[in-house]
Amino acid sequence: KHTVGIVGARNASANGVRFARDLAAALGQEEFFCVRSRPGIDTAAHQGALSSGTVAVMAGGIEVVYPAENETLYEEIIERGVVFSEMPLGTTPQARHFPRRNRLVSGISKGIVIVEAAPRSGSLITARLAAEQGREVFAVPGSPLDPRYRGTNNLIRNGVTICENADDVVQGLRSILDRPMAEPEFEFDGPPLRPPTEEETSQGRALIHEKLGPTLVPVDELIRQSGLSPAAVLTIPLELELAGRLRREPGNQVCLIE
Repeated sequence: KHTVGIVGARNASANGVRFARDLAAALGQEEFFCVRSRPGIDTAAHQGALSSGTVAVMAGGIEVVYPAENETLYEEIIERGVVFSEMPLGTTPQARHFPRRNRLVSGISKGIVIVEAAPRSGSLITARLAAEQGREVFAVPGSPLDPRYRGTNNLIRNGVTICENADDVVQGLRSILDRPMAEPEFEFDGPPLRPPTEEETSQGRALIHEKLGPTLVPVDELIRQSGLSPAAVLTIPLELELAGRLRREPGNQVCLIE
């Protein structure tokens, strides 16, 4: 099966939860897996897709259930779907782990559906990562009076495909799924990207904060000037972005929000 990621607000509305659950169930009937693992919209999507297959990507160790109230759902996914993580066993999820997890969600998906998202949310980071990875991004429209839909409405305003039902996703992905896979022209067997250590990230925060300001600067320039590993430099701006303190612009340029 092909995979579709369904993401959205943790404090989801009743209508958003129902839409995500129904969308996941309908996509399951169309031979899609649904991907994600978090409370709110994501939990509803897993519940809707249990009968047809679902994939949970964990932010911590594969056996660490977070949040604890999802333990029953976790056991059901183990029985009827797939659970995986890139983090070592026993790792407790922390804020900096979730952007890394989000890139896995979009990376294994053919498309990402954003159901509800505030203007500064992890779901919008997932949407950006999906676009950078060449994935199709869909957004569910909502009331302009509900702040949980401001992010999705803005995505639609900027040209993201609108999603009102499962058929919108199927039709939007049809051209991608019908396209023959290109054979790779070469194999790259360089060393894998080493994740930053806790000590490296902790020491690098002050240095990166010092080099950031209200003026846009390329992330590559931060890597050159700081002398830190690329993995560490990429992690710290993501933490700031999740906290609503950093803005990212085209060309992988970033600046602090005053």
